[in-house]
Amino acid sequence: MHGISDAQRRSRLGRRHLLAPAVRAASAESVADAVVALHATDAATVFLSVCARLSEASVGAVERALYEEVSLVRLLSMRNTLFTVSYGLAPYVDASNARAVAAKERRNFLKHLRDDGNGLDAHWLAKTEEETLAALTARGSATGSELSAAVPALRTKITVFPGKKQETVQGVVTRVIRVMAADGLIRRDRPRGSWTSSQFRWTAAEPWPARETAAAQAELALRWLRSYGPATEADLKWWTGWGLGQVRQALETAGAEEVRLDNGATGWVSPGDMEPEPDLKPWAALLPALDPSAMGWADRGFHLPAEYRTALFDRAGNIGPTVWWNGRIVGGWAQRADGEPVWRLLTDVGREATTAIEAEASRLSGWVGETRVTPRFRTPLERELTA
Repeated sequence: MHGISDAQRRSRLGRRHLLAPAVRAASAESVADAVVALHATDAATVFLSVCARLSEASVGAVERALYEEVSLVRLLSMRNTLFTVSYGLAPYVDASNARAVAAKERRNFLKHLRDDGNGLDAHWLAKTEEETLAALTARGSATGSELSAAVPALRTKITVFPGKKQETVQGVVTRVIRVMAADGLIRRDRPRGSWTSSQFRWTAAEPWPARETAAAQAELALRWLRSYGPATEADLKWWTGWGLGQVRQALETAGAEEVRLDNGATGWVSPGDMEPEPDLKPWAALLPALDPSAMGWADRGFHLPAEYRTALFDRAGNIGPTVWWNGRIVGGWAQRADGEPVWRLLTDVGREATTAIEAEASRLSGWVGETRVTPRFRTPLERELTA
């Protein structure tokens, strides 16, 4: 079996994820496609991940792609997590993952409505969604609170988990909006505040054209392998949230080929993708919490030493801001209250690496400007650096 070393995997990561200066992209859409999907649970992550990979970092370029050209779109999809993908990839992500997530979201919400015991049901929800769409169409865009003011049904309150320890009374507006967004009826528009805000306005949208699930999964697996291969079945299963049978079927349909990894495991690559990656000049990167290059695999041993996990991850398994040198995670960084990026190395990387990391920190500071970024998921090292 053909072997691909950890060193080659790191070289692939630097080139295919557009992290080395020589291969940075000219557009936000190119970045999204290079990494397949950008984590979007934390709004700032999308901007930080994209700008780290642009030849000319620009908040405006990302905002245009998200809100004017709509060439980048957010979908609740893999692992029931919010991702940002290119418009062209979105129908495949929708069919391979988001449809199932949306159906589950709707089932769960309808169960809460039934358990409330006040006669709220699927008919009530459909009517509320219709009124919400009408209000959005009339306004163009609106926040959740503005929609609540315009649609009386959205001011309804229900009791969730009645009779149980976690019983609580909740308003329905957030759940209605979440279900509608998951179904592609509405989408996130410009937020209130800066690009770091998750207080989005909403606007009407059209659901994605239907595609056959298995074919969409094969297409997504193929694109993922081109960016993240070689990788194992377990890696793809973790990243997508699919069952093992779906993973194996997608790999077979995509024509994936087996390779041997340095740890002895069997990896998979896209068809014919076994040639050595051309060498890159040494590179450094400062990547945000939940960046795809840090979150792309279940087993990250080829770029992340196990002893660094305690400092760099929170208790839920979310990775914080990371410092990279030539395809390895070598430390973490944060932004102080005065805006200065500060980092800590977890190993000695030498003077050349330190100089390159300093240059990346200066570049980051230059485009972030007066904005202050605090990760939604805070890790021990990030907290220490900002203390």
